[in-house]
Formats: sequence, C-alpha cells, structure tokens
Amino acid sequence: MSAWLHIVGIGEDGMEGLTPATRAVIAAAEVIVGGARHHVLAANPQAETLQWPSPFDALIGELRARRGKRVVVLATGDPLWFSVGAKIGRHFSPEEITYHPQLSAFQLAAARMGWSMADLETLTVHGRPVEQMIAFIQPDVRLLVLTTGAETPAQIARFLVERGFGQSRMTVLANMGGRDEARFDGLAAEWDHVVPPFNTLAVECVAAPDAALLPRVPGLADEVFTHDGTMTKREVRAATLAKLIPMRGALLWDVGTGCGSVAVEWLRAARYTRAIGIEPRADRRTMAAENALALGVPALQLVDGVVPDALAGLEPPDAIFIGGGLSVETFKACWNALRPLGRLVANAVTLESQALLLELHKAHGGELVQIAINRADGLGGLTGWKPLRPVTQWSLIKR
Repeated sequence: MSAWLHIVGIGEDGMEGLTPATRAVIAAAEVIVGGARHHVLAANPQAETLQWPSPFDALIGELRARRGKRVVVLATGDPLWFSVGAKIGRHFSPEEITYHPQLSAFQLAAARMGWSMADLETLTVHGRPVEQMIAFIQPDVRLLVLTTGAETPAQIARFLVERGFGQSRMTVLANMGGRDEARFDGLAAEWDHVVPPFNTLAVECVAAPDAALLPRVPGLADEVFTHDGTMTKREVRAATLAKLIPMRGALLWDVGTGCGSVAVEWLRAARYTRAIGIEPRADRRTMAAENALALGVPALQLVDGVVPDALAGLEPPDAIFIGGGLSVETFKACWNALRPLGRLVANAVTLESQALLLELHKAHGGELVQIAINRADGLGGLTGWKPLRPVTQWSLIKR
C-alpha cells in the first residue's frame, strides 16, 4: 500500500520554510486538514479544506472516510513531537503515512535561548492540566514548555513563587520564525507580561534557600501530603516504590489508595506513568486528588469501590500495590489481572494481615521482609528513638 496520508509540519514562515518536495505534496493535495492559521500558511484553493473537528477524536473517522485520496494534515512544527502525528499514527499502518517534519517549537526556543537540548526538560501543557509542570520544578533545571494559552505563563510563575522559586528566569517566545516573532523576559516573582496565546515558555529554575525540594526519587516527606494519619510512611514508601519499579508509560493499581501517597510518587518517578487509585472512602479520595494536583500529577485516576469487586473492568496493570483491603480474593483478582513481568507489592501492619502475607508467600513465593523504622524524638530533655509500627512487605514478579 502506498502512502496517501501526508502529515506535514509547518512553521510561521509557511510554505517558504518547506522543502520543494513537501510544497509539491501540498499543491497536489485533494484534502487539507488543519487549523485556521494552518490554512492561511499553506493555502491551496483547489483542495477540500477541513478544520480540526470537535471533538478532536472525530479526526480519525474523517481521515478514514477519505482513505485513498491525497490527504494532507498540517501540524505546527514537528508532527511527531507532542503533536497530532503520533495520535494519527496509532490508527493507521505506517505504509499509509508519510511524515514531513519541520523544526519544532522546542528546537527554535532552544536556539533562541542558547540552550543545549540534551540538558533540559521538554513538556507540554497544551490542552492538559497546567499543574503537571509542578513535578519538574527543581533547582538549576531548565524547562521548555508548550503552553495552553496566554494565561499559562502567569499560572506557572505562581507555581514557582509558591514553591520558593520566585527568582526563576522566565522567557515567553511567540510566533517564532515569523514576521511577528516576539519575546518577553522576566522573573517569576515579578511576571506581569501580557503575551500572545500561542507561545513557548522557557524557565530557568532558581531556588531560594528555603525552597521546597521535591525530588522525583521516591521518598517525599510525609508533611508534603494531606493525610489523616493513615498513610504509607516515607521510608516504607521509598522501599515500596523500589519494588514496584516505575517505568515510562506503566500503569499502577493502588489498591486502598488512602491519601494517594504511593500513586503520587509512582506518577512522579517516571514520565508518562499512569495510576488508578481504588478507595471506598470519599474523604480519602478527596485527599488523594488534592495531593496529586499539588505535587504535579493531576492525571491520577480515582475509583470509588470496595475490592475485589471494584477491580473488575479496569485496564490490566503493570504493577499493583495493595495497601488496604488485603484478602485472598483481592490477591487473586490482582494477580490474574497483572500483566506478564508485572510487579505486586503488599504491605501489612496488623498481625492478621501479616499472617495472610505469610500464607501467600508460602503458596506463591516472592520476597517477604519486615521493615522497622525508628525516628529520633525528644525524650525528656534528651533524645531517644521512637519506633514506628513495623511493616511486613511481600513482593513478587509475575513470570
């Protein structure tokens, strides 16, 4: 099958910035799909022109209905970098599509800033919750962010200030490569620019001495979470995440999620991870949602239900943490749903749940450990060790 669908990246310089071969593809197109500004940049009066459909998912149906025609989809910059190309590519065979890349907004912004792309983080909040950038706020980190509108830089400036990064340097770059290219510079604490709606934000994070240090490595302080006292404590949480092994794009079931501390740390630990928290108590689901938003992982999905019944119909996971609702039935439902090479970790504090883990360990193998934590605390006028309740942890990998 020969390619009939061309996905063309185009910049602010329009047709002039395209190669002769790509210009010929647009000139020969029978159908051109894109936004209003794309049609202005690459006008072809002979072609049928389609605007982005609403909802956007309808685009795939529109393209399928025109299979066999010469179809061009116009996208800004590189169509395979935080753009429409990847979405379309999941629904058509590679033989049907030819991609025509253009310089991305990230590459243009890095050139304007004089930054090495190997030494920075790229992310998009375009059409996505702006709060997800919070997880990337770290001392001395450089960020390039595709924004979602004119108000986004001010929102990000507020996030920086609230976390002690008010002296971070911010630059908004708009219409890069076009006649109306514009640049706006300032500090997060003083940001008051009115900027165009389509822009790329460059941030050079500068931490104050009292800035919040929230690394992506698991083991955030208990105090950064809103909780009711019932949560997986910091040291145990770090050990738990080590056994769950967060990986790019992997899905976690957090069974008995409580305030969501394990799911939140999972989502922060690797890019594009996903998590479903199952929790029957509404107050704890509320806390989990608040923690996810405050710590930069707003995509946490929360399910109201009691296990094992609440697990039915959920997408099979790559990892499962059982922090509540432990039973033989829950384990069986989790184990059956777990994907090959999936990791399961269950923590227990009570003698009854520890006894159950011992039986499950005898039947299924894996690793059984006890984690005992002591924290220094005041003892009269001196200091002594205050023990936390020991936690029995069972972990295994599905082979």
